[in-house]
Amino acid sequence: MFKVIQKKRIQKKIEMYLKNRDISNLNDSVVTMGYLVDEDLFQDFEKLISVSKEMGLKDKDVKIFTFMNVKKKLPSLRQNQINNKEFSWKGIIQNQNANEFLDFPFDILVGFYKGENDYLDLMMTKSKAKFKVGFKGNDSRISDLIIDVDPLKTNDFKRELIKYLRVLNKIS
Repeated sequence: MFKVIQKKRIQKKIEMYLKNRDISNLNDSVVTMGYLVDEDLFQDFEKLISVSKEMGLKDKDVKIFTFMNVKKKLPSLRQNQINNKEFSWKGIIQNQNANEFLDFPFDILVGFYKGENDYLDLMMTKSKAKFKVGFKGNDSRISDLIIDVDPLKTNDFKRELIKYLRVLNKIS
């Protein structure tokens, strides 16, 4: 019962964030970049940093935040991680670090997860990022650019992302 109510509330919040999204800075060039990563899918964060470096970004301009699905609440020493237990039944994110990450106006935010994930979809829509990138199979309303590659093939991802960002004049 709790999960059903939580899912409905999260869907309502996603709709609200989609409706109220500010797209006025959609065409800004890329200076800062964030990754929202499903840790169950991918854990080699150095590969993601190398993608950003190839785009000409510095380490300090790239932030990675991860999501992990857990059965019971586990303490974590990592400040850049959230789990499904940190979402209230009303769909409110109860992790201060996650809220700070989502409030930062990244020039580009990559949702590094496959398929629909209510928690990550909520975080992507809540984010103040100017331009959002997702993968095929994710909710297409959330992302401004959808890349049709397997996220685990990071070289393919890097090539496609850089190609499209050049076409869109976001990087040189």
